[in-house]
Amino acid sequence: MYEVTCASCSNKVLVEKFSPVHTSVQWTQDSIASCPEFAERAKLGEDINHVPHCLALRDSIEAQVRMGHVPTDTHREEPVPGRIG
Repeated sequence: MYEVTCASCSNKVLVEKFSPVHTSVQWTQDSIASCPEFAERAKLGEDINHVPHCLALRDSIEAQVRMGHVPTDTHREEPVPGRIG
């Protein structure tokens, strides 16, 4: 897994890609709690813990993929190196 920092709020998550359309994001409780987009959505009553999704982070991940910092790995090792827990 590769660490990605959100360009908007500096939250850090771990990311892995297995295809151009499959991106796995591992959030920590700290990153969920400190994401401004999640805070705004929680105020509106949305359940942010069901499937965490942040547009600013998605854009940051896509930028890192385009720059080659998060490669698309078609072979998955078990256990996944770098995965928490």
